[in-house]
Amino acid sequence: MTLFIILLILCIFICLISIWYITAYNRFQSFVVRLNESEASIDTTLRKRFDLLNKSISIIKANAEIEGEVLEGIVKLRSRKLTNFELDRQLYDAINEFQTYKEKYPVLMTSESFVKIDTSLMETETEIYASRKYYNDIVTDYNKYIRSFPSNIVGKLCNLKEKTYFDGKDMNDDILNDFKL
Repeated sequence: MTLFIILLILCIFICLISIWYITAYNRFQSFVVRLNESEASIDTTLRKRFDLLNKSISIIKANAEIEGEVLEGIVKLRSRKLTNFELDRQLYDAINEFQTYKEKYPVLMTSESFVKIDTSLMETETEIYASRKYYNDIVTDYNKYIRSFPSNIVGKLCNLKEKTYFDGKDMNDDILNDFKL
């Protein structure tokens, strides 16, 4: 009878450990899905921003009668594959150049299509800010969970690593890898 009780206790203990492991694993998977969703949102907004800047090149050239390259950074980005972090940094530079053209050539503000692009670019700034905030909130929760005991055991068993924040550091500096961990 005592062997039966010991086996029963052992079986209950193994079941409880299994349930805990499955629960922790599923929570990690929930975080991964939410992170992927927020990264997709950021990606969509950055691609929208890129497309708007790309469309503005011909409008700037036509209305300001500029010879040579306009928004050279955008032209160079067309063939490159970048992460969202890198693309955000490059687009920030292109938006600054776009704003320079807007200030330098007031005639651009008479073009309806240029004004639409300018307005849409401002809207994407709001969207990217909201997407970054959502992403960073999820990363905070994920990193807390991956550092907390006992969930960190499941994280190590599944080779899960902490995620970096998308914090929008100062884009005017030369430090490319300035996103916090």
